[in-house]
Amino acid sequence: MSLSFFKALPLLISLASPVWAEELGMPEGDVLLTVSGAIQTQNVENKAQFDLAMLEALGEAVVETSTIWTDGIQTFQGVGLNVLVDRLGITGDTLRATAINNYAVEIPVSDAVEGGPIIAYKLNGETMSVRDKGPLWIIYPYDLDPAFRSEVIYSRSIWQLDRIEAMD
Repeated sequence: MSLSFFKALPLLISLASPVWAEELGMPEGDVLLTVSGAIQTQNVENKAQFDLAMLEALGEAVVETSTIWTDGIQTFQGVGLNVLVDRLGITGDTLRATAINNYAVEIPVSDAVEGGPIIAYKLNGETMSVRDKGPLWIIYPYDLDPAFRSEVIYSRSIWQLDRIEAMD
């Protein structure tokens, strides 16, 4: 190989590195979500903590769908579960999602695909209060595919979410 290849190697490596390699930063507002376990990117004591602004900065996904808990078509805004998994470098196979009241569900990381579930932080343009199933709610695009309208998927649609553990 030529010497010019080796001179260009650091540039090629930096171009191949994911955009997500940058640091997370620290939450400045109330922490809405804490992610722990098999994650590569952290910002607080082996965990990743997010406030609303940090979740919004990951990019917005919108799901317009009906649910078994609401009337009519609703518009949910949030971050794609796939984006969060990629951003944190989650290496586990299962996400244990837990609500404020300690109710927990297991979600396979394989569900975290583009066009799949989102971690919703807004419902019809408004942030969600705890009374309204907030501040975070895992929503699947139920109307998009009959496979999303099953008891298994409904059971994964945890509201009042406040923490996720990535498990091997």
